[in-house]
Amino acid sequence: MRDRFHDRKKLIEIIKKNRDKLKWENRKELPSDYFIKCSSCKDILIAGMVEDNLHLCPKCGFHLRMPLKKRLDYLFDDYELKQDKVEYKNRIDYPGYLEKLEQLKESTGTDEAVKWGVGMIGDDKVCFFALDPVFLMGSMGSYVGEQVTKAFEYATENKLPILGISASGGARMQEGIFSLMQMAKTMGAIKRFYDKKLFYLSLLTHPTTGGVSASFALMGDINIAEPGALIGFAGPRVIKETIGEELPVGFQTSEFVCESGFIDMVVSRRDLRKTIEKLMEMHQQKVGCGI
Repeated sequence: MRDRFHDRKKLIEIIKKNRDKLKWENRKELPSDYFIKCSSCKDILIAGMVEDNLHLCPKCGFHLRMPLKKRLDYLFDDYELKQDKVEYKNRIDYPGYLEKLEQLKESTGTDEAVKWGVGMIGDDKVCFFALDPVFLMGSMGSYVGEQVTKAFEYATENKLPILGISASGGARMQEGIFSLMQMAKTMGAIKRFYDKKLFYLSLLTHPTTGGVSASFALMGDINIAEPGALIGFAGPRVIKETIGEELPVGFQTSEFVCESGFIDMVVSRRDLRKTIEKLMEMHQQKVGCGI
């Protein structure tokens, strides 16, 4: 993306002079890959500037979606991916599922919703897994559950701490009961990991919901989240309709969940790298709290 903004100063000058024309309803008149809209303050932003700003809105600070590769490049000094080759399967004969997977592979440039491997954060060797919301909203199907399990098994065998990065709509409905079974499968791997007194740091990003939040995402020794992330099981609308009451302001945001005691801290993306590095240093003796 950087090549498109080689004359960024000139572009900014043009935008400032024509600010009144930069209305979202006029976006068809603008180069589509030059501008994006902040989903919080609704301001129109220069895409390249947002990219250079860790995908934070320069106006309101909202944490926009950060591409998974860029997130891994930001958090790790170096890393190696280890996940298995993807083989698409339609276990419950869900109509159009295989075709949907192939279309997503072509349009997103990734073949599934999870990556895992081993990397270096400062002086610490760390195992990691990360969910990618661009692929079926980071939903957890059989492949995702298997790879998260393998990440914990690898960390257990090699006595490594593990960093989990979650961004998911939850269980993958196209795989039915096979998706729900991944909750138990991953939790079993976490139990064996904790039996070895190892350290699991869980990072929750927007959104972390459903079967993912109800299983491995909230099972860290320490759970941290980015500001403003949606964290919960069912959505606010479903909960409101179920209990028949108005929900508190900010319900299910990371700040609300932190105040309620479900996560330990909310950390700005600017401070994530140094915070994670410090936590890994503090636990380099690899003594986890266990479950």
